[in-house]
Amino acid sequence: MSTTMKEIVEAIEARAGADVIQGLELPKTCRAVTTHKADVEMFAGMPSAQKDPRKSLHIDEVPLPALGPGEAYVAVMASAINFNTVWTSIFEPLPTFAFLERNGKRSELWKRHDLPYHIVGSDASGVVLRVGPGVSKWKPGDRVVIHCNDVDLEEPEGHDDAMLDPNQMIWGFETNFGGLAEIATVKSNQLMPKPEHLTWEEAACNGLVNSTAYRQLVSKNGAGMKQGDNVLIWGASGGLGGYATQYALNGGAFPVGVVSSEHRVEIVRALGCPRVIDRRAEGYQFWEGDKIHWKEIRRFGKKIRELTGGEDPDIVYEHPGRQTFAASVFVARRGGVIVTCASTSGYEHVYDNRYLWMHLKRIIGSHFANYREAWEANRLICKGAIHPTLSRSFPLEQTGEAAWQVHQNLHDGKIGVLCLAPSEGLGVLNSELRERYIDRIELYKRLGAVR
Repeated sequence: MSTTMKEIVEAIEARAGADVIQGLELPKTCRAVTTHKADVEMFAGMPSAQKDPRKSLHIDEVPLPALGPGEAYVAVMASAINFNTVWTSIFEPLPTFAFLERNGKRSELWKRHDLPYHIVGSDASGVVLRVGPGVSKWKPGDRVVIHCNDVDLEEPEGHDDAMLDPNQMIWGFETNFGGLAEIATVKSNQLMPKPEHLTWEEAACNGLVNSTAYRQLVSKNGAGMKQGDNVLIWGASGGLGGYATQYALNGGAFPVGVVSSEHRVEIVRALGCPRVIDRRAEGYQFWEGDKIHWKEIRRFGKKIRELTGGEDPDIVYEHPGRQTFAASVFVARRGGVIVTCASTSGYEHVYDNRYLWMHLKRIIGSHFANYREAWEANRLICKGAIHPTLSRSFPLEQTGEAAWQVHQNLHDGKIGVLCLAPSEGLGVLNSELRERYIDRIELYKRLGAVR
């Protein structure tokens, strides 16, 4: 860490005001986690599971980009790993440099993004250092978390729902200057208040997955969950599923969590969900080679009904993709909803369409969240109604190892990364609220440690 960065961290730890932060000299460069354009063929011909982020993610000293209108520099105290960072690091389904090259053609300002390196990361918590022209809501010294919806809103389609803007992108995945760095460059409409009862690393882990879960399950743009709904949640202990389980319980629904180990069963039950299926212990095999294994899918549906009193799911919360999608379509009730936000096991879904059209089911695609949805999801974190799913954190220098653990599904919940924060446990301002919810806040860290 440079001398200038140390001065910034000292000012943040001292809770310096806007004038002090504004008066600090900013470094011309900072450390960041990057992929290199020259490396895009390094894993050619290898199976996805063998592609190693520890080999493709680098710690580089990179220059700060010029700050544009409506933008802000944020001193990143902590960040987190998402699947999109894994995808970026293994250059799948395509190298993200294709996004950066395309963006570079949009305008002079966007040319900044087209570089031979990509600063990755779509989560962050930290402190505003500078704001560009036109920013009035935020000022230097504000403690913030960042959501990853990057949108200019120059097109009319985005003004009812920003996720429908044709130029909508995910910051740190489809754009440069992401959150796995000492200083991030963001749009001011990505900023939200940091929850005062959480540490830097706990606050950093919520932005992407919590907002995604809110839109996918709660919002009118997603499943529109209501009280009494039976909700089947794949990966109910994970980064996405852990939030979905909390939203279902808070909203008066009846979640049925699907996990892959007894340890993860324990996590879901500790969240307050008694209806859990350990798919590995039950031995479900939804595929026979390249054919759907209908006997196994029907057995899975029977197990769900055993847990719900004979009822099928009103909502299926989907994100594994290819391995589970046929089962998801089949088990949803007549008129039910399958809402999907990802395909971590494969993008090409195969299912029997008769069970969709003849039973009047619906498939809804859901992608991250608009600013209002992200703000509401963060508001619930700030109030202690929803809690982080952080299990452990790594220093910035070990980001490759953190991404490898996510790639290999060796983690529980979310994995954090300390950027400028010198240690874990810092950044709490509201100790009273923290003590009220400490068991929930530390659930993943406690159970993850005994895995």
